[in-house]
Amino acid sequence: MINQIKYIFNFIYNLPLIPFIYFQGKRIKANVPVLPDAIGPEGVEGQSEQQINLLTLGESSIAGVGVDHHKNGLTGALAQSLFQKYNYKINWKVVAKSGYTAKLVVKELIPQIGNFQPDIIVIGLGANDAFKFNSPRKWRATMNTLFTRLNNTFPNAKTVCINMPPIHEFPAFTPMMKRTIGNMANLLGDELKDLTTKFDNVFYLEDKLTFESWMHKFDRPMQSSDFFSDGVHPSALTYQTWGNDVGDYIFENNILEHLRMRWQDLDINNR
Repeated sequence: MINQIKYIFNFIYNLPLIPFIYFQGKRIKANVPVLPDAIGPEGVEGQSEQQINLLTLGESSIAGVGVDHHKNGLTGALAQSLFQKYNYKINWKVVAKSGYTAKLVVKELIPQIGNFQPDIIVIGLGANDAFKFNSPRKWRATMNTLFTRLNNTFPNAKTVCINMPPIHEFPAFTPMMKRTIGNMANLLGDELKDLTTKFDNVFYLEDKLTFESWMHKFDRPMQSSDFFSDGVHPSALTYQTWGNDVGDYIFENNILEHLRMRWQDLDINNR
């Protein structure tokens, strides 16, 4: 409720700015190149008798916009990170589409999962709902439907929602757009944080993405533009760093501990 109230006041406060934001967005869209979704939506990382089935679901950050192949995108980086941590083979599948809101993911992408049986589902959403100024109430209802559908279809899978997109740092955006749409994304993130506490097997990586905090990881001078392919979408560097961070979150919070225990039991029984 509190986020809905903040949304209403934020919307009223920014109402006079909406025409300016609209035309600024049109100008940016005309100047930013249209990048395709990455190719190669399925793959394998590593070799082992034990395995983890990883499904990634969402909008452009999951669709790999900014790199040529998903192995160089967020999913590929996450699969590599999980293999390094667990030493299990990672079978991964991407079901994502640039420009999709949470509502479109529920309606059009869930059916595309097909027969793949994930052990863990990683969701990246929020940017397009923020761009459309979808209210926290509407966002919460749709995400609740998404989680419920996934839980009913894959009752043994864990679901992780990754960080909200760092709209406040998009180099291509004007200060007005960064502030207004970035605040919208923060409200949706706060709503998502509360919603995920209602589900036993759904988690939210709530840390806000700030590229300044990433810069110390590199031995060369960096600037925020290095983390973007076109001023809006991530670069290969961002996907690699982000994927590692998501892998760290999954490992450090023991989200896949049930799989580790299952494989240990199988090893004992097979001796």
